[in-house]
Amino acid sequence: MTRPFSFRRFPLMACTAALALGATLADACTRLVYLGAGDTVITARSMDWSDQILTNLYILPRGMERSGEAGPNSIRWTAKYGSVVATGYDVSTTDGVNEAGLAANLLWLAESEYPEFGEDSKPGLTIAAWAQYALDNFATVAEAVAALEQEPFTIVTDTVPGQDRLTTLHLSLSDASGDSAIFEYLGGKLVIHHGREFQVMTNSPSYDRQLALDAYWQEIGGTAMLPGTSRAADRFARASFYVNAIPQDTDPDRALASVFGVIRNVSVPLGIATPERPEISSTRWRTVVDHKRGLYFFESARTPNTFWVRLGDLDFSAETGQVMRLELGPEQDRTFSGNAAGDFVPAAPFPFQGL
Repeated sequence: MTRPFSFRRFPLMACTAALALGATLADACTRLVYLGAGDTVITARSMDWSDQILTNLYILPRGMERSGEAGPNSIRWTAKYGSVVATGYDVSTTDGVNEAGLAANLLWLAESEYPEFGEDSKPGLTIAAWAQYALDNFATVAEAVAALEQEPFTIVTDTVPGQDRLTTLHLSLSDASGDSAIFEYLGGKLVIHHGREFQVMTNSPSYDRQLALDAYWQEIGGTAMLPGTSRAADRFARASFYVNAIPQDTDPDRALASVFGVIRNVSVPLGIATPERPEISSTRWRTVVDHKRGLYFFESARTPNTFWVRLGDLDFSAETGQVMRLELGPEQDRTFSGNAAGDFVPAAPFPFQGL
């Protein structure tokens, strides 16, 4: 049974983790899913935050043993699927796609309230590994929803040291069929929105209210007027209109170019930030997943190049695969081009911050 949220503090180690997570994951982002011709499905997201983000890309093979990093009462699992992920401060998975074509994105949601965690709770899962749990265990959104609606774990988070706000996130999943799901914890209860129609997600307010605001702008009509600010609700309205207005192009490269145009349209120029409004912050980087062709694109605001990783070129095998890292630099300012699969180097797994 879901319990009321508690603001109790965890030990110093947890506070250190929350600091990293607060800087990493308190992101004001946009995520959208394009449903195109010929079963083309493309998921795009922007990562917006006021500070530098230490993001690197990792290749994670199948068979990795994981812990929820919530102390003795932690959920444990073995990765069924390999994945390519983008980290935050190398302590969390903020974005990624697995070899089955399931994409996961974590975005900031100030309204989040998680169940209380204790010895008698369901096993704990650090919020830093929430997206990774999905990528490791599920091939499709429907499969993930069926499992996660049973609430096999308790999300563990805490207040950000020095601030009166929690590391508060919601999770989106999308797959190669175009299915989508949004997972939010509101008032300590898990709320899931599941269906192909849930193509867009930003930040505050809660998703049901975002949908209501979007319905208002649909009545006005995007060709007549669209809201132009960097506020989460305005980005939602623009992304929702444009992702369905761009052509249903049978050329996958042209479709991809259109999706890049949409995610850039809802990005925030580098240097723009409102400290008291974390949902209005500079876009640091963008990712785009071409589910049908197995491509994971990365685009930094600090470099002129967009590069990609072809999942079919990677060894995700539990027997011969190994953890590989593509170091992007403190501000993701290292330049790569084309297929960067060959630029990854062997590395130790990054540790998920927890208790």
